[in-house]
Amino acid sequence: MAPDAEKIRQRKTVLTTGAEGEGLSSNEETVERIVTLKGLRGNEVCIDGFVYDITSFDHPGGESINIFGGNDATTQYKMIHPYHTTKHLEKMKVVGRVPDYVSEYKWDTPFEREIKREVFKIVHRGKEFGTTGYLSRAVLYISFFFFLMYRWTQETSFSLAIVYGVSMALIGLNVQHDANHGAASRKVWINNVLGLGADFIGGSKWLWMEKHWTHHTYTNHRDKDPDGLAAEPFLLFNDYDLSSPKRAGYHAFQALYFVFILSGYWLSAVFDFPMIFYLQDRGALKVGIRLDNEWINSRRKYAVSLRILYYVLNIGFPLYNDFSWRTVAHINVMGIAGSLALGLLFTLSHNFENAERDPTKPVRETGEPVCWFKCQVETSSTYGGFISGCLTGGLNFQVEHHLFPRMSSAWYPYIAPAVREICQKHGVRYTYYPWVWQNLYSTLKYTHEVGNGSHWRNNPFKGET
Repeated sequence: MAPDAEKIRQRKTVLTTGAEGEGLSSNEETVERIVTLKGLRGNEVCIDGFVYDITSFDHPGGESINIFGGNDATTQYKMIHPYHTTKHLEKMKVVGRVPDYVSEYKWDTPFEREIKREVFKIVHRGKEFGTTGYLSRAVLYISFFFFLMYRWTQETSFSLAIVYGVSMALIGLNVQHDANHGAASRKVWINNVLGLGADFIGGSKWLWMEKHWTHHTYTNHRDKDPDGLAAEPFLLFNDYDLSSPKRAGYHAFQALYFVFILSGYWLSAVFDFPMIFYLQDRGALKVGIRLDNEWINSRRKYAVSLRILYYVLNIGFPLYNDFSWRTVAHINVMGIAGSLALGLLFTLSHNFENAERDPTKPVRETGEPVCWFKCQVETSSTYGGFISGCLTGGLNFQVEHHLFPRMSSAWYPYIAPAVREICQKHGVRYTYYPWVWQNLYSTLKYTHEVGNGSHWRNNPFKGET
């Protein structure tokens, strides 16, 4: 905590030298605030210790930058902008600084530089967005989804419920995911429209960005990754030591009820009225992200309206047509099918044997920051290939996705071989499963071992047997 937090000082007139040695005088007096991260305003972000006002900034990637208002956005900025330089930051107005700013992650490491250099030889700058193949698949999945939605509003059945639920998962995996990463298209409005797919399947694009961008920033971080904490206290994905108060006896059986917990995701998300009303993701709030800025508040009316539309189309119409327990069962099967299709595939990504579950441990022990790019590789897994990518929106290429989150999933099969080669060269552990069932088996085994604490009991360095 800076001792002079919120102190105001005047910046003196600066004289700089132009390219031809001409004096360029700036007589405009500005005020620079000295603040702490908690002192950031809703229209400000901190990047590398400097505070920027984003109020009037015409962001090329659209208004989504305002999601981060009031927060340290250093890691978010650098992972979304792989080509970033100090020149890019000059487009924003500096209004202050955080003098005691310290980051857990380090950048511009040899590993990062080489992996960027080789990948950008494959995917050239400006070409990283959705390909014709990706957009064709998106149109196919969207058409299939709306066709099934129409059928659903006319008459429901158990078979339709399963297929309709899976089609929702296809929208979540293939359409809204790329779009809300800003990767479906270079055109912001296309990403904004496709991103609403999250709302049509019972979620919210704004809540999704709040939580998912935080997850990408702090993947598998013990205290800051909301995905790693989301299932607690029912499921543990973080391998806490045996004395942790977060452990309970029933966790020893969590691999047995793991699937049942995931199947309930739909109920917990769709009917969470306070979260959609205030538009503040509970997981992101829990790990310290501020979500009380004016821009988020201005999106609330849209989020609530879209949620009401979801209720009308997916619950209202079926019950109006046939108000019975059978229809209620159909609705729940639809939700369970979508939850499992989404939940299982997302869970595989970072919860498996030998996954790095505490990537910033060296920071706590030595005070030295860790390479963010290395952390992304060692906390993620990749399975399958091109066909799996077409079905999962490239989420089977989690390593590649976490290294380049603003690259369309269509490119991941092409960059994967180069990524693996560079990881091997630098001694970075890359986890690959040829088949999805192998990744699932590893996830279930890991979940069981975390639940019963076997990693701790059988570790000779812990002195326990």
